Amino acid sequence: MEPPFTLVDLDRTAPPPVARDRVTVAVALEPRDPTAEFDVLLTAAPDPPRPWVGCADPYATAELLRSIVNRHPAACVALVQVLRMGAVLPPPDRLVLESLAYSALLAGGDFRGWLASARSRTPRPAAEPVRVDRVGERLTLTLDRPWVRNAFDATTRDALCEALEVAVADPTVTRVDLYGNGPAFCSGGDLSEFGTARDPAEAHRVRVHRSPAALLQRCAPKVTAHLHGACVGAGIELAAFAGSVTATPDTVIRLPEIGMGLIPGAGGTAGLPARIGRERTAYLALSGTPTNATQALRWGLIDTLCPRCPDLTGRSEPATGRGAVRSRPCGG
Repeated sequence: MEPPFTLVDLDRTAPPPVARDRVTVAVALEPRDPTAEFDVLLTAAPDPPRPWVGCADPYATAELLRSIVNRHPAACVALVQVLRMGAVLPPPDRLVLESLAYSALLAGGDFRGWLASARSRTPRPAAEPVRVDRVGERLTLTLDRPWVRNAFDATTRDALCEALEVAVADPTVTRVDLYGNGPAFCSGGDLSEFGTARDPAEAHRVRVHRSPAALLQRCAPKVTAHLHGACVGAGIELAAFAGSVTATPDTVIRLPEIGMGLIPGAGGTAGLPARIGRERTAYLALSGTPTNATQALRWGLIDTLCPRCPDLTGRSEPATGRGAVRSRPCGG
């Protein structure tokens, strides 16, 4: 089967009709108003306007994307299809659409191949994966598994849902601050749990029923996410729903799921496009390219830069007993 990739040089040719089963990338030396829909638009111009992505050599970047699509065709096509359809759906339905596609890919050969080649990881759970503190009208939620860089497992998901349900239901909570303890805000989904769902249909039902992203959608104006260090996969997917996102200069953002034969599954195809558009979201997800805080600020993926990391560290392994260190976040 022909690789599902189309490259259009807007400096030389007219755009072809949109193909729903292909990833379509456009390149141009200078950005312009596109006369057709594209999944990614690349230009050599520095700091171009949305939806364009600036790069030193847009043609080389396009060929890199071609190679990625050739290696992971099912995931890449599913990604751009979800992004296109999601643009016309109500926000809650975008999460359902994403989950349906994610669940289908869990049963795919590409993901199973990645899983077979991945090294085995031992689960390292926390008794209290999300620390909850309330002072007056302010609710502070801290992802608290620093020994795995706050990797997002099912227990963390459930604990975060419980805390966010309070924020949604209680009108006296007027501010919610979301932090990550340790060297990173969140390193993404816990790889020790990948592949443990034996029934993709049931996984979809659970993902929709227990969705931190859906709850964040409902209380977004109250929420400020405070990013630092690695913000990978679920780490940035959830943070993007916050009404305000701050980040320290060491913040690095990445969407790695395509390389696993998957698409973002924690709300990334719904939250990121609302901030940076579907084309730039597609670029981040297809390429897997790390994005620093300065670029994220220019694009609107974060709103402000904070000059220092919050002081939340103090332990590198699970703490036990009454003597466990509990450090407080900065005021934000």
